[in-house]
Order: sequence, then structure tokens, then C-alpha cells
Amino acid sequence: MPVFEYTALDARGKTVSGIIDAESALAARQNMRASGIFPISVTEDQRAAEKKERKNLFQTGLFTRIRPAEISMMTRQLSTLVGAGFPLVTAIDALIPQTRSYPLKRTLAQIKDAIVEGSSFAQALSHFSGTFSPIYINMVNAGETSGALELVLERLADDGEKQQALVQRLRTALAYPIFMSIVGALVLFLLLAFIVPSITSIFSDMNQVLPAPTLFLIRFSGFLQQYWWGILGILVVLPIIAQQVGQTVRGRFLFDRLKLRLPIIGPLVRKTATARLARTLGSLLENGVTMLQALEVVGKVSGNVLMARAVETASKEVGKGQGLGRALADTQMFPDLYIQMIEVGEQSGQLESMLAKIADAFEGEVETQVVGMTALLEPTLILAMGIIIGFIVLSVCLPIFEMNRLVI
Repeated sequence: MPVFEYTALDARGKTVSGIIDAESALAARQNMRASGIFPISVTEDQRAAEKKERKNLFQTGLFTRIRPAEISMMTRQLSTLVGAGFPLVTAIDALIPQTRSYPLKRTLAQIKDAIVEGSSFAQALSHFSGTFSPIYINMVNAGETSGALELVLERLADDGEKQQALVQRLRTALAYPIFMSIVGALVLFLLLAFIVPSITSIFSDMNQVLPAPTLFLIRFSGFLQQYWWGILGILVVLPIIAQQVGQTVRGRFLFDRLKLRLPIIGPLVRKTATARLARTLGSLLENGVTMLQALEVVGKVSGNVLMARAVETASKEVGKGQGLGRALADTQMFPDLYIQMIEVGEQSGQLESMLAKIADAFEGEVETQVVGMTALLEPTLILAMGIIIGFIVLSVCLPIFEMNRLVI
């Protein structure tokens, strides 16, 4: 985008100067006037443009990802400013200098420009669908239509902060077991591949039959010592292959089906997706989005292909006049408690509040189960490592015990 150097007068009549990004000099003048600055001269600066382009290339190449926590914080601040009576463009313009994330700052600047050029807030957000989720865009659209943008932004901030808090708690609970697993696997690999062979080499000159555990240990450590590079290569390549396969339609379908069928992980994945669907659907319905439009959005944010297809099927049945609870029950993808609570909400006319309760309940169950699994995982890892190390020690000591017995 071209860079223009300008001289202008601010609201107090003071002369100011600087640079601004815009598609043309006319667009630059329009953007400045919308920001309360009255241009005197606007000229394109080639050197500043080249310098800014190099800086943008470096920054966007390394830090292009906008974290959900940054989106939640920006939404909270924007809700506060809009609620205080700031016009939307002025509120966004006030947020840009305070934003530390360069990608988010650049995105906000482009959103502000799109609004100044005549787009609605939701239309401007839709140009950045990789950053803002479909539920975010649709709820903003509903807020603009109903005149309750402040309330919608506040709810989006609340939902985003709740999801981030849940994810953070899960990460905290799993951090120590994952660290222990990685360190334990590395220690065992070094022990078996490089230390055990030097100890068991003394048994190679013995003219006696070695015990079966010792033979297994010698062969296994020899295999690791000879082919460790191949094992390391497989461990590096497999995640890359899995990621590439997961990006295909068929691969993602297979992975998502496998996740749902795993003995312990499956119920957690199902409950997590169910809670996300309930919270999203409740937020959309509470902010004036119709049921069919809400179900269309909900299917996109489920995070699981099979669950998304189930919601799509249920949406078709709801369009034919069937109740939401009955339509979801026919897909056989949702827990019975989920269906029953939705049916109760439909009968009582309080579906939105019931969906929020469903989300809270299932999120609580997921967190409780993860914490419980983590509490069992730590001693299980220690026990497993103890068994493996005990086997190694026993395999090394058995031939020594037999040698001592022969000497005696």
C-alpha cells in the first residue's frame, strides 16, 4: 500500500505532520478528515514506503498470528469505548496506538479504513475471516442491526475470556505431565542407545547363555544405537505428514472420527465440542440471530467435521418445522443430557439461558475430568519409568548374579 507524507491541522489548529497508508492521495485525505485532521498537503513518499514495506515484511513474516487473548482484550476495550459514547471509527482509532501486537494494529487500521469508506463493521471484519471467527462476525452484524453493538461486544469479550481461561487451565494441568513424558523419553533413549551398550559389552566374551531379559536388552539397545537417526526422523516426519493429511477433507474426516472413538479422549472431545456449540448457539440467539442462521454459524465453529455435519443435518430438520432437541437427537452425536436440557429449554421458552447452563456444565465436566486424568497421569508416568529402569537394572544384574554363582 502506498505511503503518503502529510502536513495538516489538528482540531486545535496546530500544524502536525507524519505518514499515512492509503490507496491514493484522495483516500489519504478522506481518512485524515474522518480522524479529525484537516490536510494541507499530501505527497507520496517512496523512501518511507520502501522502508515500511521492508519492516512489514519482516514483522508479518515472523509474527502474523493474532492470539485469541489479543482479540478478547481488543473487544473488551472497544466495548468500553463504544459504551462511553465514542463513535465506532473514533473508538477504533483510539485503540490502534495502544495495541502492542503489530498484526492486530495493522488489521484494526484496515478495518477503520473500510468503515470510513462506507462498509459496516461486520463487513469490514469479514475481510479478515482468518482472524475473526464466523460467530464474531455474525454477532457484530446482529448488534449493528439491533443497535446493541456495545452489549454484543461485551458478550463477545466475556465468551472469549471464558474460553481462554478454560484453555489456560487445561494447558496448566497438562504442562507438567507432558514435560515429564518428554524428559523421561529422552533419558530412556540416551540410556538405552549409548549407556547400556557400554555396560553389556562385557557380556559378549562370556561363554555362557545369557538370560532372556539380557538378550532382549542387548538387541534392543543395539537397534537403537544403530538406527536412532531413523527413529528420530520418523518422529519428526510423522507430525508433518499428519498435518498435511489433516488438511485434506478425507484426512480431517478420518482424524475427527478417530478422536470421537478413542476410549478416553473421545468423550472429552465430544463434551468440549458440545459445550462450544451450546455457548455459541445461545449467544447468537440471545443477540437476535434467527435459529437457522445461528445453526449455520454453529456448524462452522464446532471444531469437528462429524459434529458439524450433525448440526447441518439438524438445521435442515429444524427448517422443516421439527424441534431443535428432537433434530439433534436424531443425529445420535450428542449426549442424552444435552438433548433433554435443550428440550426443556424449548418447552419453557428459555432456550438461550438453558444453552448457557449446558455450556457451563459440560465445560466444568471437561475441566474436572482433565484434572483427574492429570492427577493419575503423573504417578502412572513415574511408575512406568520405574518399571523400565528396573527391567534394565535386572537385565544387567542377572548375568552378574549367574557369574557369582558359578565362581562360588
